Amino acid sequence: MPTRPSDRLPSSFVPTIDSALESLRRDRVIDRVWAKDHRVWKDDPKEISNRLGWLTVQDQMRQQLLQLHHCVSVAREMKVKDVVLLGMGGSSLGPEVFRTIFGSQKAAPRLWVLDSTVPGWVQQVTKAISPSRTLFLVASKSGGTIEVMSLFSHFWKEVSKAKSNHGGKQFIAITDPGTGLERMAKEYGFGQTFTNPADIGGRYSVLSLFGLVPAALLGLDIARLLDRATGMAERCRNQGDMEANPGAYLGAAMGSLAKTGRDKVTIIASSALATFGLWVEQLLAESTGKEGTGLIPIAQESVLSPQAYGNDRFFVYLKLKGEKNGALDQAVQALVKAQHPVLQLDLRDRYDVAGEFFRWEFATAVAGHILGIQPFDQPNVQESKDNTNRVLDAYQSTGRLPEQTNTDPKGVVADLTRHLQPGAYVSVLAYTTPSRSFETAMNRLRKALMSKHRVATTFGYGPRYLHSTGQLHKGGPNTGIFLELVDRMKPDLAIPGKPFSFGTLAQAQAAGDLESLRAHHRHAIRVQLGPDPAATVSHITAALRPSLPRRRATMKKRRRVTRY
Repeated sequence: MPTRPSDRLPSSFVPTIDSALESLRRDRVIDRVWAKDHRVWKDDPKEISNRLGWLTVQDQMRQQLLQLHHCVSVAREMKVKDVVLLGMGGSSLGPEVFRTIFGSQKAAPRLWVLDSTVPGWVQQVTKAISPSRTLFLVASKSGGTIEVMSLFSHFWKEVSKAKSNHGGKQFIAITDPGTGLERMAKEYGFGQTFTNPADIGGRYSVLSLFGLVPAALLGLDIARLLDRATGMAERCRNQGDMEANPGAYLGAAMGSLAKTGRDKVTIIASSALATFGLWVEQLLAESTGKEGTGLIPIAQESVLSPQAYGNDRFFVYLKLKGEKNGALDQAVQALVKAQHPVLQLDLRDRYDVAGEFFRWEFATAVAGHILGIQPFDQPNVQESKDNTNRVLDAYQSTGRLPEQTNTDPKGVVADLTRHLQPGAYVSVLAYTTPSRSFETAMNRLRKALMSKHRVATTFGYGPRYLHSTGQLHKGGPNTGIFLELVDRMKPDLAIPGKPFSFGTLAQAQAAGDLESLRAHHRHAIRVQLGPDPAATVSHITAALRPSLPRRRATMKKRRRVTRY
């Protein structure tokens, strides 16, 4: 990347960012962030002063290296083949990035990140492992998340009935001090309990034990990760030269451009870094999506020609050295040529991702200051949880879930077309089991929406997104249109000790979130997925672009005529 990041931007955007940087310098915002001055964001210290531990957590984590090495040694002695992480949001998205960027190192077990209540997904992981040769990480900051506790009940039963099992020794808790999970770990005889510093919010916890325990079990060099994070943190202390402060510059760019209407922070990444966008998605959405404003992160969207984008985009290109980046480089250059703002962040190798984690955390804190919000609470997340509990209570009384009105593919397209306006985004929320065919169909739908309507698109699996982008959906700008796709949940799966199943829980979560969206006057459409979920998505795409097959046929005919 050039020495001056602004050199990568079209000149028309430089004054906006420079003005924000000057304001940060004048008000000594960087020094105040490091001094943990809550007044950088709000006069009231509530949920700020006790949420700034991420600034120095990498220093604290060095004291945990021996315990992490011991954890790895125990897993090796038990001949563990698989590690299954049971967590949601901040407890799962960081480990998912480590899993996909690095994979399992030599002789290390496979890592599965299970952050779903959809029965097909739970069954998929259950069938892929040998329960007696698996280590389960039960990760929850609050220590009582309904998804995590339900998954624990399921896998505790699976381990208990497996031959040659090690009982509680196969379970590790990662939580805050004094939680119900910490007490449960003692009761069930867990092999280990990792107690995380309490002054770190979930979405800022990737460089804490929530991220480092699974990273260690994958065989990663934890000291090396911490070194990269520390190096970035030191650069983010620079108060004098703001352009040399990586976090301050990114935060100033995101915050100031959002105030001009470019609030869709679109992550473009080398293929090896693709899931980094999912982590950024939670960080930005849950931190800034409140008080009717916020950054709208766009992750894992196909990179199309400049004509597919409106004037609401800010692109950030994460480029990993050594990857085949030729096509992305050309696409990014086309965006710059078309006068879209693009910031390029270069990673020397995969371990630089630890530095990026810190850069983005710091940048989010800075952007929050510029937007006038405090980035450490999530006031709207509890609503969907409360609605889910209400639906479950009603189910236990009546044996029925609330009836839902489902829209057919043509109705979806008509509805979307009526509501799509410049600056809008379409968010697809899918309560189903991941599959290659479903994600291929989803990519086609997102491309069709971008090409035809020039709108930004997001996609999230439920209930994962409830702990990620859910805050933005309800508390951020009212520019989202929400398409909820709900699986039939067949075959279903019982939750031991509960009067409802995984399928019922997932449907209750979908219903509860739909209720919450509509209570905030968000436009939300619900579609029942058929036996083949990918086919349902394809039907919506076909209804969106009905002339596409005919046009392709015409083009083939013309090519034949030219050839002859």
